[in-house]
Amino acid sequence: MTLPTTPPTSPASPSTAPAALRALLAGEETVVCPGVVGPLYARMAEEIGFRVLFATGAGIANEAYGLPDLGVIGLREMLDVTTRIVRSSSLPVIADIDTGYGGTLNVVHTVREFALAGVAAVQIEDQTHPKRCGHFAGKQVVSTGEMLERLAAADEARGGSDLVILARTDALALEDFDSAMERVRRYVAAGADAVFVEAPTTMEELRRIPGEVPAPLVVNMVEGGRTPIVPTAELNEMGYRIALYANSALRSAMAATRKVLESLHATGGTAEVVDQLVPWADRQAAVDLEGWLALDDEISSRASGFAASGS
Repeated sequence: MTLPTTPPTSPASPSTAPAALRALLAGEETVVCPGVVGPLYARMAEEIGFRVLFATGAGIANEAYGLPDLGVIGLREMLDVTTRIVRSSSLPVIADIDTGYGGTLNVVHTVREFALAGVAAVQIEDQTHPKRCGHFAGKQVVSTGEMLERLAAADEARGGSDLVILARTDALALEDFDSAMERVRRYVAAGADAVFVEAPTTMEELRRIPGEVPAPLVVNMVEGGRTPIVPTAELNEMGYRIALYANSALRSAMAATRKVLESLHATGGTAEVVDQLVPWADRQAAVDLEGWLALDDEISSRASGFAASGS
């Protein structure tokens, strides 16, 4: 396993990350984007060959804090994990900032903090605060006017940078289709660079959305959720630019972990599941052990040379 970065890890710079994402959004290909919940997941995704990452708010709440996606965690918790994801990879990272964590000025502060962390984009949504998973029942949305204020605040906060503003709407669950589409058209007019329409429930809605929105579109493929799972090639024909699989990696890791733990508990060992574990060498390669050891040797050698020249 050969990773593209060596220590110290070289994340995309604050100027190049948004540009890389904008290039993907401007292309004709539908790019598959995995959700990641921490640096190790980000490094694995980059090594496999993905080109963009989503720092999933739901997944981070679940994995890092053991909490449901009900808007329980706040700016600092999300920023902490997202920053570590950004620093672990050279790929552009889309940050999930929920509703912006408060009022208009909170949104300004939030976007500035995530921009300083080096993200390529911030995804901000029109749910009420606290929000909940877009595939849960009981969610509510703010007025179009209030969401326009959030977007204006985000635009102000990014200044003259290329930071991408991804506007998400959850209005399909609460309004008719035409009203929801009118919302997102106004979001684009207010400065949103791309749009994420959460939880369309039918193939008809999936097909209609691209023709209604004058901006690049993100679609969320949630296994077991409200939206039909559609092959990437078909999503491309429909006109979507990013196919998001926000928590597939986390859910597969949970399934594998449960299986190993159940076997360990039942048998008192791992003999029956050892073939399902990542090999020792691959584990070390995933965190670039050899690169870090080489860096340690290089620094020691350099310091020895300084000491010798000064004696």
